[in-house]
Amino acid sequence: MHPVPASLAALAAVGVCLSPTAVLAQDQLTPAEVAALRNEIASLRAQLQTMERRLDAVSSAPQATAPVAPPVAMAASAPSATKAPSASTEISWKGAPQFASAGRTFKAKGRIQIDVGQVDAPSGLADRGLGFGAELRRVRLGGEGSLGAGVGYKLELELSDNTVDLVDTLVTYKTGPWLLAAGNQNQFQSLDEVTGDSVGSFMERAAFTDAFNFERRLGVSAQYENGPWLVQGGLFSDDINALANSSDGPAGGDENNSYGLDGRAVYAPKLGKTQLHLGASAHWRALKRVTDTATRYRQRPFVHTSNSRLIGTAALPVEEEVHYGLEAGFVSGRWHGAAESHWLEAGLTTGTRPTLFGGYAELGYFLTDDTRGYKGGQFDRTKPAKPLGGGGVGALQLNIRYDYLDMNDRGVVGGKQDAWLAALIWQPVEYMRFNVNYGLVSYQDATPLRNGDRDYKVNVAGARIELDF
Repeated sequence: MHPVPASLAALAAVGVCLSPTAVLAQDQLTPAEVAALRNEIASLRAQLQTMERRLDAVSSAPQATAPVAPPVAMAASAPSATKAPSASTEISWKGAPQFASAGRTFKAKGRIQIDVGQVDAPSGLADRGLGFGAELRRVRLGGEGSLGAGVGYKLELELSDNTVDLVDTLVTYKTGPWLLAAGNQNQFQSLDEVTGDSVGSFMERAAFTDAFNFERRLGVSAQYENGPWLVQGGLFSDDINALANSSDGPAGGDENNSYGLDGRAVYAPKLGKTQLHLGASAHWRALKRVTDTATRYRQRPFVHTSNSRLIGTAALPVEEEVHYGLEAGFVSGRWHGAAESHWLEAGLTTGTRPTLFGGYAELGYFLTDDTRGYKGGQFDRTKPAKPLGGGGVGALQLNIRYDYLDMNDRGVVGGKQDAWLAALIWQPVEYMRFNVNYGLVSYQDATPLRNGDRDYKVNVAGARIELDF
């Protein structure tokens, strides 16, 4: 019940005091004075009735109640109160949880690749490393993210061939169209090399990328990307294993003073719905090692389950490498194509400079309504339009490739190969693939058979299951 206002109580007291009975009891008034008092009393009563009506209106209105703060929930097992996570932290899913808060991000990365392979070589080839094989091709774990203000990082460890190596391990700084990087990274050597192995057209990359010893190396780089243009360049030493103290001696460690310059330029315009790719790269490297250090250029028969190299050069006293390549590609609806050529000139201490050559041309087509991804001057991940469990079977892709490698020149006989390859890739969901490959490889000047023949053909088959995030 509401208390009576002080002004209302005062009016009531005045009304009592000014009533005619009370006044007459105290003193005799004239009729005019009595009439004036009666008028004043009537006015006060009218004001009192008005205030009573207002009080009744207030009493009948619904009364607001103060909100009650909810109790703070605490875990029964917690010995003490803990600070709740910031409400600004966002969690999204890109194959793995990705966390973002106040301009900082982190995403776990990894992949698993399991391979089986079969190399059917002629019976006259005495090599126990051929035939059937199986292996855990790659197990990779790591993470990447940003620290704000354009600063980023990436760290990946890979188990391959029963050894653990650092893969992409670098810090970056991005400002506008520029991206600067320092650490263990790729040297922008070719389209097939910079395209990730988990999104490639075949289980293994083009023959020249392995034969010419493409690898990640420790260095600094800069990249400029604006519209269809991409320019990359860097200064690099050697791969981190060759720089480690465990490699000390003529082959590496503190005696390894090698360095090189690498650059690549890409023009990737879009004509309607067709993505084009035109690129070129150039590379120079001074090995800077003692003269008894040898370099070999060689290649497996297109599956990594076999460690046999049927073609390859002898150990060469290389003191300098100069190589350059050309790239072309397109993505148009379900179709994609790519072609590359690469020349490697090896400067020997003997004064000769043999030139090795490799290249390929490929064409791919999706049997489902999907397209190959492309981003940043390289082929990228395909996201199935109708994944398994989402109204479809996922993405199904057929690829064919011709691959050529020639390592014979100026007295160096490393062998030649012509390879016709086919791949069927099934991607049921975005981050999982099944890859089946077949290849017919024709060799010249290869590892000799028992009868001395060095020209023969090899059938190769392989399959891979891979999961990456």
